[in-house]
Amino acid sequence: KLPYAYDAHAPWLDTKTMELHHGKHHAGYVTKLNEALMKHPEISEKPLEELLADLGAVPEDIRGAVRNHGGGHWNHSLFWMFLRPGRETNAPEGLLSEKISAQFGSFAEFRKQCTAAAMGVFGSGWVWVVVTNNTQQTTNKLEILTTPNQDTPLALGKHPILALDLWEHAYYLKHQNRRADYIEAWWHVVNWDEVPHRFE
Repeated sequence: KLPYAYDAHAPWLDTKTMELHHGKHHAGYVTKLNEALMKHPEISEKPLEELLADLGAVPEDIRGAVRNHGGGHWNHSLFWMFLRPGRETNAPEGLLSEKISAQFGSFAEFRKQCTAAAMGVFGSGWVWVVVTNNTQQTTNKLEILTTPNQDTPLALGKHPILALDLWEHAYYLKHQNRRADYIEAWWHVVNWDEVPHRFE
């Protein structure tokens, strides 16, 4: 269950899309993931993050299902957290704001690069802002990356602090094929409380 109503992000994200996105698409991933895991009860109690971070250790006959449906469940669970209802948001504050300014020059440039990455995704996928853990550096870096389908940054050893769903089911009812309009709308409802919390 979402911690807010389906109409909480209107007009930026419409009610009907939110209902279908969460109640049908996300729910479908959960159902199919559970069906796959029933075939291998020995791994069904492991954290999903662990399975997705090491897909090679998942039994081959359900590996694709865990990657696709498990990834879909995990990705969407984060996506909902990164939306804030009730009021329009603009930019982060605190340590994350300082980090963005230091690394990208400004929040406007950071937003521009995220948007460009989103527009460059062919077909369905995700845009992520992740924290890279580089032992050769004294501080971690932010990185904008994309994944196809329901792949996650976990398999790359990355720690996401922001996610944007670019599957058509996330926006097609309201924006049809106008992905740029959806991306612009999404920026208005980013949860700039949760994102800095995950960064810190």
